[in-house]
Amino acid sequence: MPQAYDSLAEWFEYLNDDCDYPRWSQYFIDGLTAMNAGRKGLEMGCGSGAFCRALTKRGYCMTGADVSPSMIARAQVRAREEGCTVTYVLADAVKFRSPEKYDFILSPNDCFNYLPKEKLKTALRRMADALKEGGIFWFDVSSEYKLRTKVANNMSVDDRDEVTYLAVNEDCGDSVRLNVTLFVKEKGEKYRRLDEVHVQYVYSEKELLSALYEVGFDVLSVEGHLGEEKEGSDRLNFICRKGRKNNFAIKK
Repeated sequence: MPQAYDSLAEWFEYLNDDCDYPRWSQYFIDGLTAMNAGRKGLEMGCGSGAFCRALTKRGYCMTGADVSPSMIARAQVRAREEGCTVTYVLADAVKFRSPEKYDFILSPNDCFNYLPKEKLKTALRRMADALKEGGIFWFDVSSEYKLRTKVANNMSVDDRDEVTYLAVNEDCGDSVRLNVTLFVKEKGEKYRRLDEVHVQYVYSEKELLSALYEVGFDVLSVEGHLGEEKEGSDRLNFICRKGRKNNFAIKK
């Protein structure tokens, strides 16, 4: 069975054209500017590079890292097409080591949902190690609310002229398994079928705060998608700083 994003990489941004990447990117730019976060950044789980390209166009020096060779290859193509100078590296968040230190690390669009729970703290420590003292770590997860009530035991379909996306989703307790099928149009009426499996782990706000606290991050804010109220949001953003006393209250 192909790995997650082996086939989806080519179509990822196309099928997500409703997520408003320009507005989402501006959300990060505004936040990084307000925190004086610096200009040298890493995006962990960069996918096909939409955020790296957007930040590069605004003067940031970006490196993109992803565990998927197909995503990295696609990101390199898109960067060349748009005239963006971005360094892309094949890397696993759990094993990531960098000779460089970054002003900030972004990890948007559910990257950390793909980490098994026993590997979470290791990945967080890797992020801390790659940051300068006082550097910003900003990541999001699909919320427990979204995964439990909207994704698990449900089906997602997106039917386009060039490609049809189908996902049959199973509740597996602490994770959700997405059985993804793409039907890609070829010549005439012929379609090619491509299958892959995605497993996203369900993380509560409390357990993520606890892990961040243990690793040594100062959690500055937890907010919903694009800064909205976190209650009932499909996505939770954790905005953190390295190397300072954590004063964010963890609810019992």
